[in-house]
Order: sequence, then structure tokens, then C-alpha cells
Amino acid sequence: MSSHNDDTRAKLAAFSTCEISDAMIKLGAPNGGHIPDVHMLSPSDTSTRLCGPAYTVQMVLGSNNDAPKLSAHFVDTAPAGSVIVINAPDRVKNAVWGGLMTAGAQSRGALGVVISGRCRDLAEHRDAAFPVFARGHSTLGQSPFTRPSEVNVPVLIPAPDVSEEEFPGVRVEPGDWVVADEDGVVCVPAGRAEEVIGLAAKGRDIDERCMADIKAGKGVQETFKAHRGK
Repeated sequence: MSSHNDDTRAKLAAFSTCEISDAMIKLGAPNGGHIPDVHMLSPSDTSTRLCGPAYTVQMVLGSNNDAPKLSAHFVDTAPAGSVIVINAPDRVKNAVWGGLMTAGAQSRGALGVVISGRCRDLAEHRDAAFPVFARGHSTLGQSPFTRPSEVNVPVLIPAPDVSEEEFPGVRVEPGDWVVADEDGVVCVPAGRAEEVIGLAAKGRDIDERCMADIKAGKGVQETFKAHRGK
């Protein structure tokens, strides 16, 4: 990554996903950048925070013969310093990430993986202390259920079990910032990172003042009105 990207990464990584989502809401993102129902499955250290530019992977059903096919394994082309973001077809029950992929990603310097879908080989990821965030896990591998189709393309990650009107999906562009911790996963458009950092810093300051007042015995409503204006 460039020195500018290193600086942006360090600043974003200082904030929790909750603080970043609050900033995204203030910027008008209806979903707050939140990719719902994706949770930390590895490592065992829940203080882990993953932050880096997205390297996207679009999966399709194994039966789909019309979608493009990759000439190389998507792990082999993952850039160092990236967060691999995998978008699997809705409702599939197989894993799209396993222990061998973690080994390959680590050897190439990828920071972690965020999966709209499932993984397997949990013990191997945890033994490697590699950050894996997913919607669930499975005993089943990719074949014959799914296959990777495209990399470094925009992916639209929908919220499961709700309509687009109820909760709009999150569009992840290659190079967008992905931040993940024990609370969940958020995506920050690359062009809005500095705005998000500024708003997150202001939000943290307000929350710290609220916390001090509430711990001192002031009411929540009174405190919110004093510091949040509502």
C-alpha cells in the first residue's frame, strides 16, 4: 500500500465498526455501510480488528455455465495488505473458504477474509490466527455447489431475509475500506474515508462526554440532550 493508504488504514483502524457505521449514517448511507449477519469466527482473540482495502470475489452456483471463469485461483491473485471479500450466492449451505485458502492468503500477505457465505476448517483458521468473518460455517467444500467467477469487480451484498427496501444491500468496490471487529463488518467507500474518519472522531468525543455524565449519575435523556441535541 502507498503511504497515504497506510495513513488512512491506521486512522480507520482506530475506530470501532459501530463508530464507523454512525459516521456513515451521518453521511447519508441508509445501511451505515454495515454488512449484516457476518461475524468473527477467527481468531479466538475477540479484540482483533481487521482493516484494509477490499479485494472482491464473486461466487456463482456450480451449475452456472454462463458466468465467467477465472484463469487463476482467486487466492493466488490476492494483493498483500488486502481484505478478501467473498460474495457467495444466497442460501447456499457449502463453505467457500477453508484452511488451505487461509494458508495461501497468509503467505501472500492478505490481512483477512470477509465472507457473505460460509467457511469451514475453523480450527485451522484459529491456529493460524487468521481473521475470518462469515455468516456461518459448514462441513461442505465448494465443489460441486459453487465456484469463483470474477475478482476485483463491484459486488452487491444483500441483507439476508429482508427486502432491498427494508435494508439496502452494501455495494463493495475494489479498494473500498473494509473494517471488521467483534461487532460486525462495515464498508467505507474509498472516496469518503477522510469524511468518515472526521465524523467518527467527533462521535467518539461526544460519546465520551456522554459516558462521563451518565457514570456521574446524570440521566440518559438529559445527557443525550446536552451532548447529542436530542
